Amino acid sequence: MEIRWIEAFLAVAEELHFGRAAQRLHLAQSPLSQTIKKLEKDVGTPLFERTTRAVTLTSAGHAFLPHARRILGEVDLAMRATSAGTDEVYGRVRLGFSGALNHLTLPPLTRALRTRHPHVALQLVDRVTTEDAVDLIEQGSLDVAFVGLPAPGELPARVITVEELGAALPTDHRLAGQERVRMSDLADEDWVLMPGQSALRSVILTACHAAGFRPRVAQEVKDPYVVLSLVAAGLGVSLAPTCVRPIMPADAIWMPLEDPAPELHSALVWDPDRTTAAVRALLDVAGSVLPGPR
Repeated sequence: MEIRWIEAFLAVAEELHFGRAAQRLHLAQSPLSQTIKKLEKDVGTPLFERTTRAVTLTSAGHAFLPHARRILGEVDLAMRATSAGTDEVYGRVRLGFSGALNHLTLPPLTRALRTRHPHVALQLVDRVTTEDAVDLIEQGSLDVAFVGLPAPGELPARVITVEELGAALPTDHRLAGQERVRMSDLADEDWVLMPGQSALRSVILTACHAAGFRPRVAQEVKDPYVVLSLVAAGLGVSLAPTCVRPIMPADAIWMPLEDPAPELHSALVWDPDRTTAAVRALLDVAGSVLPGPR
C-alpha cells in the first residue's frame, strides 16, 4: 500500500466525485480510477460504490476513512518533525479526561502546552472513566489520562488534586436547607452514579458502606455532568467533588458533608514504556501548572 493510494482514497471519499477528486490531485480521471482499484485490490474489498449518477462509500470505505486520515496525519507529523529545530518538541499526545470533573484542570494544562510547545498536537478524548483510562493506556490507544485514585493496575500516577466530596441534591430536597448533610441521612435515597469501576463511584460506595448502608442505585451514566443533571431532575442523589460546585445545574445544589468528608484524589497516569518526547513535555507542563496538593 502506497501513501499516494491513501491520498487518492481520501480525495474521492471527501469529494464523492472522481472528476473533482482528480482535479484536486492534479491527475487525469483514468489514473485516479486505476489507483483506487489498486487500493481496493490490496485491502481485498470495494471501498466505493459507483453508479452513473453517484459515488458513495461502502461500509468498508466508511470503516477505512478515519484510519486513512490518521495515516496521512501521522505522515505529515513525521515530515514536519524531521525539519523541526533541535530545541523544539514535536509529536502527538492523546489525552483522556472525564468531562465536568476536569473543568478546572484541563483548560490551564492545554493552554500552557500550546503556549510552550506549539508543535505538540493534542488529541482530547472525553468521557473516559478511570477504568477506561487504564485499559486504553495499556492498549496504546491513549498516552496520558486524568483519573481518580485508586486506579487499577500499576501505571505511575501524579496526584494533582485532593477534593472533599459533598452531597449533590435537587434544590427541593428535604435536606437542601441544612448547613451540612450526614451520610446516614442519604441511606433511603435513590442514587445516580457513574457505572463500572470509576474511582468516584468507588469512593462513594466506600463512604456509603462506612455510614452503614448500601446505596440503592436508580440510574447509571458515564458523563459526570449528566449525573448532576439527573440529580437536578429529581431522579436521585449523588456525591460530587468541590470542583463541580460552581457548575451545578440550575435545579441541583452541592452541600458539604459532616466531617470526616470522603475525598477524591485525582491524578494523571501514563505508560512509562511509551513515553515519547511529546508526552514528557505534557507531563513537565502539568508539573508546573498542576503542581498537586501540598
